[in-house]
Amino acid sequence: MLMLKYLLITAGVALLVVAVGVLGYDLYIFVRDRQRRGVPESGGPERLTERELKLRTTLAGKVCVIAVATLLVAHCFDVVPAGHAGVRVSQISGTEPRTLYPGLHFMSPFETLAVYDTRAHTLTTGNLDDMAVEKSGRNQPLKVTAREGLSIGMAVTVRYKLDPGRLAYIHNNLPQSIDTEVVPPVVATVFREIVPNYTIRDVFAIHREDIRKEAADEITRRLNKDGVVVEEVMLRDIILPPDYAKGLEGLIEKEQENESLSFQTEIEKKQVQIAQYQAEAQKVRDVKQAEGQAQVRVLQAKAESDAMQYTLPLKEKQIQQTKLEAAARKEATIQNAEAEAQAKVIDSKAEQERRRLLADAEANRIRVIAAADKQRLEGEAEALKGNPLLINKIVAEKLSDKIQVMMVPADGKFFFASDVLKSPAQMLRQEEQSEDPPGNSKLTGSR
Repeated sequence: MLMLKYLLITAGVALLVVAVGVLGYDLYIFVRDRQRRGVPESGGPERLTERELKLRTTLAGKVCVIAVATLLVAHCFDVVPAGHAGVRVSQISGTEPRTLYPGLHFMSPFETLAVYDTRAHTLTTGNLDDMAVEKSGRNQPLKVTAREGLSIGMAVTVRYKLDPGRLAYIHNNLPQSIDTEVVPPVVATVFREIVPNYTIRDVFAIHREDIRKEAADEITRRLNKDGVVVEEVMLRDIILPPDYAKGLEGLIEKEQENESLSFQTEIEKKQVQIAQYQAEAQKVRDVKQAEGQAQVRVLQAKAESDAMQYTLPLKEKQIQQTKLEAAARKEATIQNAEAEAQAKVIDSKAEQERRRLLADAEANRIRVIAAADKQRLEGEAEALKGNPLLINKIVAEKLSDKIQVMMVPADGKFFFASDVLKSPAQMLRQEEQSEDPPGNSKLTGSR
């Protein structure tokens, strides 16, 4: 669903960009045409008229409306991801008490969604194994003071999570960074209130579990008031003061030394006997080892001697093979160079022959076209010379495609519609010739 929201937002923005781009391009074309060819009333052709511009502007406006509607639909719902919960924050009525769990939720334009991570969180302080981390200033041990007034470092881990049912209270009353501003101060305060009631020895060995349980109960009680559910409090390690640790180690060493004094004499006697036995055994081992090394050297010398008998011929064969391979590579290189040179010569000759053939073909084509044009012109001239009326037919055909032309004999002796097709002027001329005397034929002919 979150992808659907982003898809709608992207589609709306894309539609807005397309609409603005189309409108700007149309305006640019319209203004350019007006500048180049004048206004539409001047009679010059234009690529985009004012009517078309209005229609395209209306279409761009509709696209903008669709884009705005898409963006509004995308902002009318929001998604709470898995492992999170949220509350509606209204700009009019404030924070709503109902918790929104993972899924799709519809939102009004005056509401925003505050999302919180409801998965388990971990607060961890360092220990003696994290010396590099401690020196860098991060994840340092929790410093507390024992009854003797000495500082103790404690490696503590607290697992907690937010109560989904109290997110409205958390949003209104607690800071945004709960992991750094709420939980760590409470944990440090509880341990610093409990540990001063015990000595260092009690904290380190005797009452260690009691201190952990008491601190876990107090931390749970305090954080539950703020809507934080504590799942577990672990006391992983206790870091003693350096001087106290050295003194404790020295005391333990002295007690162990006192206990071991009673056995020291017997141990020394047994050590003397053991040393004698070890010396004899070492002597026997040295003799055996020397004999074994001598035998190994003899065998190695024999093996090297045998190997040299086969190694020398093999080396000679390898040298000969290397020489032959070098000669073969040299010969192959020479042959390849000669073949490339011959190929280049053949390619140049083939190119010259191709160009010559192309030139001959082009010249032949020009001659054939000229001869064909000459014959066509001669045929047209003969046709026009034999029948001059073809000129009238060609002119009539060129005038319009709606005129139909019919060719008839000039004398009309053998054509049944010759009288019908005679023009009125010809009929009038024939009647005048029949009425006039023979002496007036010259006048009629001139008329």
